[in-house]
Amino acid sequence: MTLRALLDAFIHTPAPRPTRDGWWCLGAALGLGFAAMNTGNNLLYLLTALLLGLVIVSGVLSERSRRGLRLHPVLPQEIYAGRPFALGARLENVKRRRVSRSLAVETPGRRLYVDRLAPGQARLLTWETTLPRRGRRRLAGVRVTTRFPFGLFVKTSRLLLDDEVLVFPAVRPLAEPWRRRLAAGGPRPVRRRGRGHDLYNLRDYRSGDDRRMIHWRSSAKTGTLVVRELEAETALDTRIVLVGDGADAARLEAALSEAASLAAHLTRADAAIELVGPGVHVPVGRGRAHLRRVLGALALYEPSAAPTARPAQRPGVSDLEIPLG
Repeated sequence: MTLRALLDAFIHTPAPRPTRDGWWCLGAALGLGFAAMNTGNNLLYLLTALLLGLVIVSGVLSERSRRGLRLHPVLPQEIYAGRPFALGARLENVKRRRVSRSLAVETPGRRLYVDRLAPGQARLLTWETTLPRRGRRRLAGVRVTTRFPFGLFVKTSRLLLDDEVLVFPAVRPLAEPWRRRLAAGGPRPVRRRGRGHDLYNLRDYRSGDDRRMIHWRSSAKTGTLVVRELEAETALDTRIVLVGDGADAARLEAALSEAASLAAHLTRADAAIELVGPGVHVPVGRGRAHLRRVLGALALYEPSAAPTARPAQRPGVSDLEIPLG
């Protein structure tokens, strides 16, 4: 390691903090040192040197244990405001020969302990956390600490895992008025395979097909196994329309959460969704990936004073207006 790298590591590494035992050790060393200078007793000099040597050895070994560690975040694909989610970190020892011992990953409100990490070994650590608000948010961050080997000092790394993540609006069970309004539109069949009840097609059996879907009468006629494919049933394709200027912050957050809950419900019903509003437009689409696009637009939504033109309504699409306040 070069001198420049050593100086850089020294500057950017937080200073070690003495533990309670460390303060006792330093106090005893100072006391014995003063007594040795006043009395000239060689034994007291020897004891002082032993205690100071213990402090130095503790600092060197703890720094060797803490160095050469990498912490990689393991983030979920979807994070919702106000909902606890599992956050993970992969702690890896990238040193070639030295073992790291007595490591602690200090998270907000929790401390995860790793007793031993061999060279090249990695350990997955998980914990729960909650982000209260939507939008781009920075994680609280964690630190890797060690008290190895004697517990006299705590060596702490710089702040890690303070990445920026996108937090979707809170998704809650759909309110009863919305359920009645959606039910009034009624489901309609679409000409594509799905999870409905009407017959869509008959085809040859393939490995992995549900045997309950075998059409035995057709199989007996053809001499080969034939399975049924069902036609999907979906609610009417829906356009979620945000209206208003969003001047009331509390109402704005409640409305965006309502829109997110509605989009999640419609996605589960296999409906196509379009999102329009002042300064935002997500074209029509369906499926989980499209839902994430809609939730991402809602997460980053900012009130816009300038009204935007509403795209022309397509046939068979119903509008659901959500006032922003």
